[in-house]
Amino acid sequence: MEQGLVIKSTGSRYRILYGSGSITECTIKGKFRVKEHRTTNPVAVGDNVLFEFEKSGNSGIITEVLDRKNYILRKSSNLSKEAQIIAANIDQVFLMITIILPETPVEFIDRFLMTAEAYRVPACIIVNKTDLYGKTELERQDQIVSIYRNIGYKCYKISVTGNKGLDRLKDKMRDKISLIAGNSGVGKTTLLNTLNPSLNLKTGEISDYHKQGKHITTFPEMHKMPFGGFIIDTPGMRGFGVVDMQRNEIYHFFPEIFRASKNCRFHNCLHLDEPGCAVREAVEGGSIDQLRYRSYINILEDKNSKYR
Repeated sequence: MEQGLVIKSTGSRYRILYGSGSITECTIKGKFRVKEHRTTNPVAVGDNVLFEFEKSGNSGIITEVLDRKNYILRKSSNLSKEAQIIAANIDQVFLMITIILPETPVEFIDRFLMTAEAYRVPACIIVNKTDLYGKTELERQDQIVSIYRNIGYKCYKISVTGNKGLDRLKDKMRDKISLIAGNSGVGKTTLLNTLNPSLNLKTGEISDYHKQGKHITTFPEMHKMPFGGFIIDTPGMRGFGVVDMQRNEIYHFFPEIFRASKNCRFHNCLHLDEPGCAVREAVEGGSIDQLRYRSYINILEDKNSKYR
């Protein structure tokens, strides 16, 4: 029996890193389930697994998934009640956004950050393509960065093609297992190729018609970095569906709303129209940003299905 790390999952086959850097392909033996959720993929990138080689010695069979320290989920589709495990055993997540080409909506950012909070995975924001921004875009960038830094999220402004701001990012990623997510076209794959030129991953063009990227990364994959650690690349996401959250706990995953809620008159306040709501007072007073509050309301009322 060998122990290894899942570095790529295609849903039916898994690439396993084991020993002192050897790689083999494995399939699953029997049925695995994550206890809390019905998932489309019982084994995920980042999982530590036990496997045994088949008689040919060229491939193996996964026999056990070892306990996870954490994982992050999204809905597998709008119609499905099942969830997809994006990755497991991660130290931090980076949400890569852009102000234009394509524009990343604030509610998409908020849904992702909320999910990271729910699964207790530290999250940061990377703003890419800063070299393309004119006065209007730079003002918008500074507004968004200000919103999230005030909440407590680290934000990194970079230009991958201009090679600006990457050293700070490398320092943050060094010797960690990091996951990078974002809309298609924000530059995740280009960033990975820059951080590790030996990868030579395929990148795509931005669609002129939709001003959005095309899906290039098909399956999550973990890549070793020359400065230490791993980065998990994920398929570009059009939306981000939150899974199995009770209506009355959603505000727990908006840190600034949760902090303000302690001063609400009622302990079960949903921060809608209840009397004595400290959250609404904070929104009106400007200490909670209105865009964040709007995202919270939309998620609470399950609106904006395009981001799910």
